[in-house]
Amino acid sequence: MEFDVLVIGSGAAGLTAALNLAERFKVGVIAKGALNEGSTAHAQGGIAAVLEPGDTFESHIEDTMIAGAGLNNRATVEFVVENAPRAIERLIDLGVPFTMANGTKDLHLTREGGHSHRRIVHVDDATGWAVQEALERAARDHPNVTLIPDMVGIDLVTSRHGERYSGDGHVWGVYALNRARGKVETFTARATILATGGAGRVYLFSTAPRGATGDGIAMAWRAGCRVSNMEFMQFHPTCLYNLEVKNFLITEAVRGEGGQLRIPATGHRFMPDFDERAELAPRDVVARAIDHEIKRLGLDYVHLDISHREPDFVKQHFPNIYSKLLGLGIDITRDPIPVVPAQHYTCGGVVIDLDGRTDLPGLYAAGEVSQSGLHGANRLASNSLLECFVFGEAAARHIAAHWDDLPAPPPIRPWDESRVTDSDEEVVIKQNWTEIRRFMWNYVGIVRTTKRLERAAHRIKMMTDEVDDYYGHFRVTPDLVELRNLLQIADLIVRSALHRHESRGLHYTLDYPKTLARAVDTVLAP
Repeated sequence: MEFDVLVIGSGAAGLTAALNLAERFKVGVIAKGALNEGSTAHAQGGIAAVLEPGDTFESHIEDTMIAGAGLNNRATVEFVVENAPRAIERLIDLGVPFTMANGTKDLHLTREGGHSHRRIVHVDDATGWAVQEALERAARDHPNVTLIPDMVGIDLVTSRHGERYSGDGHVWGVYALNRARGKVETFTARATILATGGAGRVYLFSTAPRGATGDGIAMAWRAGCRVSNMEFMQFHPTCLYNLEVKNFLITEAVRGEGGQLRIPATGHRFMPDFDERAELAPRDVVARAIDHEIKRLGLDYVHLDISHREPDFVKQHFPNIYSKLLGLGIDITRDPIPVVPAQHYTCGGVVIDLDGRTDLPGLYAAGEVSQSGLHGANRLASNSLLECFVFGEAAARHIAAHWDDLPAPPPIRPWDESRVTDSDEEVVIKQNWTEIRRFMWNYVGIVRTTKRLERAAHRIKMMTDEVDDYYGHFRVTPDLVELRNLLQIADLIVRSALHRHESRGLHYTLDYPKTLARAVDTVLAP
């Protein structure tokens, strides 16, 4: 299939880019599963933007820099923060039904951990779902946008796949496995945008959707892009602890509206013991505090309690959480919520500039797949969707402005299916998938040591040899593609973590507990 521009990923970043390009170009958007299965639709919280009288861009910038432990690129932070109000306006124009303050036509703004002002616009506690629906509806209605679900990206098509090898690393599209046909198809374009999201499923416990296996980061790395800051994996402090319902996030806004963290047996509110900001401290601080108390006291979980607020207030602000938990026997207007930390966001990724450009000509990236310099060593709450909108538009703008510099794809060799056969040993995939997620949780989790990281590196090397051999002999399947990418992601995380000899933001190691005076990105090159 041939397009002017190919977008890999159908969430906030991908659809924003597609809609900004569609007036001039034929745009193809491919998704690994259903169009709404990505992280965007799961986002409960909201979008940060300076909209309240008394709030300032400088304040939002400083909050972001503080949360990022000084590792942020200030120019990037300024760029994103200053473009935030316009991004909200465009979403309103698309029909996103943001929650309004009672009896007014003003947007209701909430506050989340790490923010010094109320600046979070939201749609109750299901912002991501509303945003996804609005973007998807606009994309479906546009004649120049083609939406193609159930396409599993395998590898980027680069100059080495052309019938004449140019050697410049230019990216012309992607080889993708059609789930329905079981065949690999070739998608080509003059420009390709990676919007594939993060890599949360490399961990045993994660709030990320099933498909968040780091595909875009792994594909870009294999193609020749630099990858940065992969050691900074954000663990959301409050994921529901329930043996039947996995990965249900309890939004940051519950703490922003007064929710308190307490020890189950005693009711002791412990966050003031760790930080003067208490429950409104940045996520890395709160996650480590919860992890500390769980391990110190041998607990399965701690309690998040908002039952001291008026019942009508709780139901109005958190209708989806209230309904979901009521079905599990927890009435959050009366009962505390059992919570544990879980992997939530990938702060590192493919290195990009302010135009969304990667190291390779023809390849752009936006959203969680990228490392733009916005988040630094820890993402500030509700800056993630914002990054998607700003960089999705930035990449589209650069492509349109430099269209004449983007050559048409050369003839591309089709995927070679003759060398492989079906496997009768797919249990290998399931076994290795489970093992990766478990040792990454145990060895490369919230608190790390050099010894644990070295053990993880040893396991990764052994498994990589095994999976490479398997990949070379059997026909690709979605699970095999994801396993290959998860191993690559695990390797990048561990290598980055071993490289950083300090504790900063989300990377906390017992062997190097101090923070160095100079903040430096970890940059890996293929």
